[in-house]
Amino acid sequence: MIQRNITPILRQLASQYPVVTLTGPRQSGKTTLAKSLFPNKPYLSLEDPDTRLYATDDPRGFLAQYAQGAILDEIQRAPDLTSYLQSMVDADPRPGRFILTGSHQFELMTQVSQSLAGRTAVLRLLPFTLAEVKRVQGNQLSLNLSQHLLTGFHPRIHDQGLNPSQALADYFSTYVQRDLRQLAAVHDLQRFERFVRLCAGRTGQLLNLSSLGNDAGVSHATARAWIDLLQSSYIVHLLPPWFTNTGKRLIKAPKLYFYDVGLACWLLGQRSADQVVRDPLWGSLFENFVVMEAMKDRLNAGESAEMYFYRDSEGNEVDLLLPTGRKMHAIEIKAGATVNPDYFKGLKAFAAHHPQALASGCLVFGGAQGQSRSNWPVHSWLELQTKPDWAQSSN
Repeated sequence: MIQRNITPILRQLASQYPVVTLTGPRQSGKTTLAKSLFPNKPYLSLEDPDTRLYATDDPRGFLAQYAQGAILDEIQRAPDLTSYLQSMVDADPRPGRFILTGSHQFELMTQVSQSLAGRTAVLRLLPFTLAEVKRVQGNQLSLNLSQHLLTGFHPRIHDQGLNPSQALADYFSTYVQRDLRQLAAVHDLQRFERFVRLCAGRTGQLLNLSSLGNDAGVSHATARAWIDLLQSSYIVHLLPPWFTNTGKRLIKAPKLYFYDVGLACWLLGQRSADQVVRDPLWGSLFENFVVMEAMKDRLNAGESAEMYFYRDSEGNEVDLLLPTGRKMHAIEIKAGATVNPDYFKGLKAFAAHHPQALASGCLVFGGAQGQSRSNWPVHSWLELQTKPDWAQSSN
């Protein structure tokens, strides 16, 4: 079992709350983590038809067998259980009794917020960070950036040494054939798959639903529903813009990223590291990688996923803003292996226009060696494996 960065906060919250809810994408390691940290708890998967039938037909009788607590996997498959859990933990609020896991973001959060508000802590476990990949590979960690992007960060691929192309093909096929049928009635699966591939082609770009829908041959309403579906099942993340009431007109459309950059590469048809680095979306895929590393760092520390980007009407842009109190850490992301003075344009503009909002800023780039510059520290992507505070360098 590879030590996950989220482990300390998960242990802490299990000592404080009667229920801990662990959500995240399929195959992000939720079940493995829960079973390893709580080995003495009974484990029940609600994906199992017999278990699910018992839990839905007689939830009170089902839970009565586990008065001392249990791990309930894929809890969204038996939505009424959370209501019965509420009365159980109210009667006996011992911390750490139940560990719930689930793979459907909006659906699960609705159930939890309605039934277990104040009784459960909620954590999100995303696929491996680069630091966690290093724990698997040790000194054999590849220094090939494009190979990391191609492989992605799903734990099974690294733990079992799977071929990433085959593993991601299976992952997407399972998602389409199983999860979609649970979440929504997508009648035209072929068109939906085309829609997802078109999303991959817009990685790191502003979301334009009208354009996306037109290219996929679906209405704006359908495109909106399908984007919501991809968000709820942890396939894509929409990064919102940051703006203040300054009077300067800011673009308000979010930017589109994939929770796993390897899946985005696979959807784009990339099957080798050379294809990744030559792809016109190379810079956007690297940006996707860094944005998700920042999100994983925040979630693994028990913080919110609140992050933004900045772009004004003059075209000045900062790829990532991370809140710290009332201010922001500003991070520019460039895939180039050589630092170009133009890389700092967005940081300088943000500092000039919003000095009161800037806590610090830095550049993360595709080179192998960072630089200690006087104004904006420059971090190599390789620092993400060893420096969890990479996004918090002082300006």
